[in-house]
Amino acid sequence: MDKIKIKGGANLFGSINIPGSKNAALPVMVSSLLSKENLNLHNLPKLQDMNSMISLLRSFGVSVNQNNNTLTLNSQNLKNSTADYDLVRKMRASILVLGPLLSRFRDAKISLPGGCAIGTRPIDIHLDGLSKLGVDFEIDNGFVKGRVKGKLTGTTITLTFPSVGATENIMMAAAQADGISIINNAAQEPEIIDLAVCLNKMGAKISGAGSNSIKIVGVNDFYQADHSIMNDRIVAGTYIIAAVMLNKEFTVKKINPDHLNSLIKTLKSMGANLKIDESSITILPSNKIYGTNIETAPYPGFPTDLQAQVMALMSLAEGTSQITEKIFENRFMHVSELNRLGANIKIKNDTAYIEGGRKFKGAQVMASDLRASVSLVLAALCAEGETQVNRVYHLDRGYEKIEETLGKCGPSIIREK
Repeated sequence: MDKIKIKGGANLFGSINIPGSKNAALPVMVSSLLSKENLNLHNLPKLQDMNSMISLLRSFGVSVNQNNNTLTLNSQNLKNSTADYDLVRKMRASILVLGPLLSRFRDAKISLPGGCAIGTRPIDIHLDGLSKLGVDFEIDNGFVKGRVKGKLTGTTITLTFPSVGATENIMMAAAQADGISIINNAAQEPEIIDLAVCLNKMGAKISGAGSNSIKIVGVNDFYQADHSIMNDRIVAGTYIIAAVMLNKEFTVKKINPDHLNSLIKTLKSMGANLKIDESSITILPSNKIYGTNIETAPYPGFPTDLQAQVMALMSLAEGTSQITEKIFENRFMHVSELNRLGANIKIKNDTAYIEGGRKFKGAQVMASDLRASVSLVLAALCAEGETQVNRVYHLDRGYEKIEETLGKCGPSIIREK
């Protein structure tokens, strides 16, 4: 099992081009199940989750041709609507195939998904929404079984929580349903917009993506389409936080700063010096970083996927900070490992209390999930001595060869088998 060793007191210089977004790419790849024509995708990140999704799509009969960051998918000859545990267990996003498969086959059988071990992450919102389109569900022996009598039928669906995955699943299922569907209390994340743009290129009629109410007019046929995946705002935010922690001048390129407004606001309130341009953010050295209080929230609020990283920063900041986690339960598994590196963080219910002004010291630590693992990398960059991060397969699910990406910009990060 791979591990990485990081020398502390790292330098950081130059710039990084941000790759395509994992969270945007996965649902867009799944959308190919709705079409019998080619879907040509560009700017895909090179991540383990992409490989897992390709394997899952191939199991249904999807033709996949890959060339560097470009992928051509064709679902003309689908043969199967069952997703077994071995294919699904590796990532949560596999539940997204449910809506498109029900649209194509009228029945589907999906093993309950895996991915990061963050609380229960229930799929009830997915099932409730799809049920309103005309799907009958049962859960049996670890599988979700869905069946449609006739054809999916458009309706108005109000989500109990603005779930990103449920919004995507319902949006794809409704794209070829009879009539008009409205999703109220929809997720507003930029990745939702990216999926809607791709679906519309394929022939869908979707409006309102990015707002809390999305309208989908069902159509009969999809066509060949080309789509370039948006760049990854979470990866961008991670490297911005790293530069603030190291207090170095550094530029993060190929991003949309508007997607990071909540992070920018938080960092500026802490004293960070940021220069915002049209498609880049430059971090400049600052005099001092201060603690603050934040609460994670659905977009445009502070993203839960940057919570662990900013917690590492708060451990270095002057004063005390609080983070209240409102999206996922049990998303503080990184706290014990940050404390091993010298942080002083205490948890009470859904809030972490961070004592600032700490100094990290190298140690052996273990990654528990994707974003937790990268928070340990950020802390290790600032630590005294060497840190070894174990179980970095979590890291590979969301960051392209981080040892090479950061290694080109100064830090010493070595991967070992």
